[in-house]
This record gives sequence, structure tokens and C-alpha cells, in this order.
Amino acid sequence: MRIGDAKTSYAADEALLQNSDQKLGLVVLLLVLALYPFVAGPYWVYLACLVAINVASATGLNILTGFTGLVSLGQAAFMGVGAYTVAWMQIHLGTPVAVNLIAGGLTAGVVGIAVGIPSLRVKGLYLAIATIAASVILHFVFQNWTSVTGGTTGLSMPAASVFGIELDRPEELYWLIVPVACLMVLGAANLFRTRIGRAFIAIRDRDISAEVLGIPLLRYKLISFGLSSFYAGVAGGLWAYFFRVVTPESFPLVMSIFFLAAIIVGGMGSILGGILGAVFMTLVPEVLKMAVGWLAPILPDAVAVLSPVRTIVFGALIVGFLIFEPQGLAEIWRRLRRFFHLWPFRT
Repeated sequence: MRIGDAKTSYAADEALLQNSDQKLGLVVLLLVLALYPFVAGPYWVYLACLVAINVASATGLNILTGFTGLVSLGQAAFMGVGAYTVAWMQIHLGTPVAVNLIAGGLTAGVVGIAVGIPSLRVKGLYLAIATIAASVILHFVFQNWTSVTGGTTGLSMPAASVFGIELDRPEELYWLIVPVACLMVLGAANLFRTRIGRAFIAIRDRDISAEVLGIPLLRYKLISFGLSSFYAGVAGGLWAYFFRVVTPESFPLVMSIFFLAAIIVGGMGSILGGILGAVFMTLVPEVLKMAVGWLAPILPDAVAVLSPVRTIVFGALIVGFLIFEPQGLAEIWRRLRRFFHLWPFRT
């Protein structure tokens, strides 16, 4: 049991890893991530790459919605901007992967700032509708700017190449996607130790009070939109390298709803919540699909009968979290940690 957790300086209070348990946990996590592709099968490595992409995008949306309090349903469209930017640069310029990903993030960030301009006058449901409108406009651009996006046919791009090594399989792309996602999560965690991150939280808690305290609302709201869209753009670039085909149908509105549901289920206003929510939303449908497959030998019509049930169960799990644990998976994790910190004594 850990007793006593007093901090003797501001630096200690602001540290990302505040005790030896957290440092040990980080080391174990990094070891697991490093060893994972050597012990997991190709399908599970594929899922790990997909989870990492979703974690990066969900973390960006959490900066905007969870920490700044600005609802957005345009995350998938911003991912599309990043994906198209990366695909176009890879096809026509052949620039390095790192340059392409940064350019994709910056392009999406600029678009996100433009979309965020109405956020000074509207918020809540009205802002959500504004981001849906932006998503529709961007989808129209993806379909009709054929000289850049390829129209409805889309863009097919070559495999990523790092230091002359082609990354064309999930087992190889894992070493690109997962480290980039980890760096993005680390950046988001550090963000909220800074003046900018604290301004985001103040705006979320009470924007009028934040303005009275001297926080320029429009500037910080646009910064939040830009950062969130940058994360989406980089995630979209990783998505493009992973699937190597980018079309307008790759980033529908339902994907934006997916990311919003992920941060709600995981826990808004928590870096861990964005991670857990993205993992949950990505893996649970796969686990349910596997369960249906296991029942197929027993029930000949299991796939046809249980596939709709699988979708219902997945939706019921999300609704269950909203009703019984509105603070999400992150709160469940914190509760478990508190239990074991005090074990064998009861709170």
C-alpha cells in the first residue's frame, strides 16, 4: 500500500510520472509494445496499428471536446485532409514520410482553424452543426477536386519508405504507426502542464470567467481547433500509409461519431480516457465478431442470426457506460488503482 504522496515543489506536482509505480508501469508498457509484433499474429498486429491510429485521432478530439469543451463532428473530415495531403505528396513529390505526416497535420490544422472561427459566437449543439457543415463541404471537395484528390476514384499511393526500407505490411508499419501515436499522446499529456493547456481547461469550465481573467477566447479556441485538427491530420496520414488507398468514402460522418463516442466511453478530459475509449471502440466489435464465429460450429445459422445482435450488444455497451459510468473507462481504472493502493484496508 502506498501511503504519503506529498509534493515538496511545483516541479514534482507537475511531473508526468509522479511515483515509482507509474515509472515502472511505463517501462512495462514500452516493453510490451516493443515485443508485441514478435509474439502476435498478423491479424492482431493489424488491429494494433488500427488502434494506434484511432488513439492518435481520439486524443486530438479529446483536446478539443474533452479539455476545451468544444463539440466537433468533423474529426473524420480533418483526417481526410491529412490523408489526401500525405497521399498527394507521396505520389507527386516523393518526400520523406516524416515531412508528409507533418505537412498533412499542418494542412488539417489550418483547415481546422478556419472551421473554428464560428466557435466564438456559437457553442454546444450549434457548434456541432457547424462542424457537420464543414465536414459536408470537405467531402464535396474530396469528390470534386479531381486534379488533386482523384475524385470518386481516389488516390492509390506507394508504400511508405523509411531509410530505404519499404513498409508495406502491418508488421512493418507497426514500427511507424505505434511510435508516432505514442509521441502524440506524450505531447498531449505535456500540453496540459503548460499555460495553453490550462487555458483550455478554464474555457471548458467557464468561458466567461476565463475571459474576465484575461484569456483571449477566440485565440485559444482557434489554437484548440488547430491542435485537434493537426492530430487528426497526422492520424489520417498514418491511415493513408496503412491502407494505401484514399477515397471520399474513407472518412464518412459516422467515423466522426465513432471518435466522439470513443472519448465519451473512455472519459472526456482525460488523456487515458481517449486511449481506453479508442481501444474499446476498435476492439469490442472485433471480439464480438470472433464470438459469433466461435458459435458457428454449434449454430449453423449463427452468423446470419447473431450479426444484428452483435451490433445491438455493442450499442448497448455504449449506452450502459453513459448511464452507469458517465466518467468512462478512465474513472473505472482510477477506482481500481485506488482500491489496490489502499488494499487490504477499505476506503
